[in-house]
Amino acid sequence: MTKIFNLEEIKEAVKQINLISGIENGFIAFSEGKVTVPPVGEMLFDEPPGEVHIKYGYVDEDDVYVIKIASGFYDNPAIGLSSANGVMLVFSKKTGELLAILLDEGYLTSVRTAVAGAIVAKYLAPKSIEKIGIIGTGIQARQQLEYLEKVTDCKDVLVWGRNKKHAKEYAVEMNKKGFNVSVSSDTADIGRNCNLIITTTSAAEPVLIDKHIKRGTHITAVGSDTSEKNELESLILAKADLVVTDSLEQCRSRGEIFQAWINGLISDSNVVELGNVIKDKSFHRANENQLTVADLTGVVIQDIQIAKAVYRYLNENSK
Repeated sequence: MTKIFNLEEIKEAVKQINLISGIENGFIAFSEGKVTVPPVGEMLFDEPPGEVHIKYGYVDEDDVYVIKIASGFYDNPAIGLSSANGVMLVFSKKTGELLAILLDEGYLTSVRTAVAGAIVAKYLAPKSIEKIGIIGTGIQARQQLEYLEKVTDCKDVLVWGRNKKHAKEYAVEMNKKGFNVSVSSDTADIGRNCNLIITTTSAAEPVLIDKHIKRGTHITAVGSDTSEKNELESLILAKADLVVTDSLEQCRSRGEIFQAWINGLISDSNVVELGNVIKDKSFHRANENQLTVADLTGVVIQDIQIAKAVYRYLNENSK
């Protein structure tokens, strides 16, 4: 019988699971060629602006496969709805039986993206983080900061958003959670003052410019997950000592690396997959002067790992 789990149950399960360890192992398996990942399904809408991503796959040694559908409709907050939604489906790889429907409403996609940001910071962020810069004020801007708590003690934060009201609301909310957040007037200010920067927007033109970034900074870009989006000036990637992606195959068609590639400023040989960074210490941050960039477009191994973990926990602990 197919089991159906609601958002409340899923959120409670997430609190009990070591997601960083599980998703790290997934990235390693992915880079070792042990994960089957078909091409991403995608639908883009203009009126209202929105997008739907369909990702699916399995780890070779697992007994399940996962299909994830996640959407983003960016005008939704104006009518009182979340911009994110979605569902994850867990099937038996032996019989094709639908084992579980995870009615996560896009929550697990947001969490697994934030976990990936924390994993990247674990290996690439400076040892001494002066201040964290957050560009964007939405769900991911919140969760990235919350999951960074697992890998750094830094609480000082600068946030920038196009909507100043939303940026102020973000600061108030995150300050209540123990951070020391100030609102920045522009992204140049973040570049000058922060040495760990997370970009979480749906921008079509760069929000971070090379001349504003100082040496010793790590940047994680999570907003650019289509071929049209672009948060970082490509010169930043061209000048970086290390550029990391979650998927070499995927970055050839979307994300910051794709933008730098079509501008002739970077090649595949300049890019390292995150799974290889995790397992090979030679790719970890070597000194405090390095400029490093991670371009996370989101790969199904993250969805597989989080869906498996949540399903197994709920299956064992639900009544």
